[in-house]
Amino acid sequence: MDAVDFQLDQPGRRRIVVAMSGGVDSSVVAALAQASGAETIGVTLQLYDHGEATGRTGACCAGRDIRDARAVCDRLGIAHYVFDHESAFRRDVVDHFADEYMAGRTPIPCVQCNMGPKFTDLFQLARDLGADCLATGHYVRRVVEADGSALYRGADPARDQSYFLFATTRDQLDFLRFPLGGLPKARVRELAAEMGLAVAAKPDSQDICFVPDGDYAGLVRKLRPEAATGGDIVDLAGRKLGEHRGIVNYTVGQRRGLEIGGQAEPLYVVRVEADARRVVVGPRAALAVAAARLEDLNRLGPMDGPLTAKVRSMAKPVAARLLGDRLVFDAPEYGVSPGQAAVLYAGDHVLGGGWIAETEAALAAA
Repeated sequence: MDAVDFQLDQPGRRRIVVAMSGGVDSSVVAALAQASGAETIGVTLQLYDHGEATGRTGACCAGRDIRDARAVCDRLGIAHYVFDHESAFRRDVVDHFADEYMAGRTPIPCVQCNMGPKFTDLFQLARDLGADCLATGHYVRRVVEADGSALYRGADPARDQSYFLFATTRDQLDFLRFPLGGLPKARVRELAAEMGLAVAAKPDSQDICFVPDGDYAGLVRKLRPEAATGGDIVDLAGRKLGEHRGIVNYTVGQRRGLEIGGQAEPLYVVRVEADARRVVVGPRAALAVAAARLEDLNRLGPMDGPLTAKVRSMAKPVAARLLGDRLVFDAPEYGVSPGQAAVLYAGDHVLGGGWIAETEAALAAA
């Protein structure tokens, strides 16, 4: 089995708390921690209704996944605790998700979850349990440098999760460990099989854990009935082209579902004006963005030199500069949406990032 250095400072008593979702990644982390000789404790946060999630696949932190986490801990002979954080998760993640859509923005609940229940709450739990560190199954790397802990992309580019962890603070990095950051996913599954873990072939979670069917708009309508209120679809000049059935059904860059015929060229959602309940559409060229204003910037490294920026989880990093709170792209960038995050890098080094508050169209800037 691969040896992993958890970089624990205590030469004697050592205790590792592992955040366990019930999936293969966190299960392997628990096994690696136990194999290191440290006392290992598995902790799972129940984040939404256990009854509704029972038997559901492609989720985490509820139902079958809690049972899987407990079974792994039993197999390893380590303690496992489940803490009910459903109320906090509903308030900080699910309600925020619905409110962001209602405001015409495109939210990233996985980042909100990491900023709230998964890190803030788990940190306190781990410290209350007397842990030397909190280990997770994220595919990122923590590197101890001269000025402290730094965050780097995962070695496997197909699994790198640094975009979702940009808001991690330096203090949190000092306490966190990411033992899978240098491994490809295929090797992690091999390790799970070698260690006899029943989750070795368990599918990865898909979509957002609390929206397993992918119907984001349906969830928002359930939580915020006013989301079904219709309005106008207009062009860039404000001319009405059609009507919509609620702004929650539209995000920047969307082409399908506009139901507008007779146009000379394909139209895309350029922006969503929540107060007026208007969806503004235009040609693809209108999606080009020259710059974006960022809010709540988290700094993990120097941002005053050349850098690259990633504005969506699946986007490629592009060259940019940060001038105050203004992220200026070297070339027009597409798919930049308020509510998403802009994560900044120098090579593989994660410099931090912020939330996209508003954008500047390249056409207007030209």
